[in-house]
Amino acid sequence: MDKSGFPVIPSNRIDDLCNLDIAGSADLVLFMAGNQFMAMKEIVSEFKKECPEVKKIFYETLPPGMELKQILAKGAIFKGTFLDFYPDIYTAVSEKSMNTLEDTGHIYRGDFKLYLHNRLILLVPEGNPANIRTVEDLGRDDVRISQPDPVNEDIAFYIRDMYRQAGGNDLVTRIMEEKRAEGTAIFTLVHHRETPLRLFKKTVDVGPVWATEAFSAKASGMNFEVIEPGENLDQRNKINYYACRLENAPNPENGQKFFDFLFSDTCCAIYKKYGFVTIL
Repeated sequence: MDKSGFPVIPSNRIDDLCNLDIAGSADLVLFMAGNQFMAMKEIVSEFKKECPEVKKIFYETLPPGMELKQILAKGAIFKGTFLDFYPDIYTAVSEKSMNTLEDTGHIYRGDFKLYLHNRLILLVPEGNPANIRTVEDLGRDDVRISQPDPVNEDIAFYIRDMYRQAGGNDLVTRIMEEKRAEGTAIFTLVHHRETPLRLFKKTVDVGPVWATEAFSAKASGMNFEVIEPGENLDQRNKINYYACRLENAPNPENGQKFFDFLFSDTCCAIYKKYGFVTIL
């Protein structure tokens, strides 16, 4: 098989391929926007209680841009192995991703729905050694940033909007181009895994992340501090999570059950516990 046309999932991302051993015979396949990783184990567990007939569930928590590439290519490469899993449900933090699936015939026109919100914060090591106080501080020469890559990570577009609102196009260019060239803005492939580790190892000074990821880091015992950009910058009114059912899904009935579950009181209560902003 010619593997050159398929996206490659980084070899260290096994934590984002959940129940990989049963993926080929799963009763339900979920491609969930990776920034929900901290909530997914509980969500899947509660869903199984409500729908015990859905026994085997495979789910990914990779960046949604990477998952979208996997859908469009109808496969991906992981550790040299071809994965041909096609999801029943896909979620993303971008309406554009849903439009792409519409345009390519993977979902029916308009067959996606808003189900969740989030917001941005700046995560720094304990003690905030670089003295980060504002978004504009990320443009300083001495500040090292763990920066999500727009190629794969939807969060990067909201971060770029935050930079633009805080310091205009000059700040966007400074961080996304100049500091990247200088090596002080280090792009990520899977920011919710890489940024906390970089901060912990003190190889960076700050990382813009979802507020829910700060909640998760603290819950796991990691010592970080949060810098709030402020309600006028944290994009809380723009960060929308969308869900869709794939037109040629392998398990359409079970996909519909999970789609409905996303809007249930039970699921919303779980999301709220992990710091998400629900629509109910």
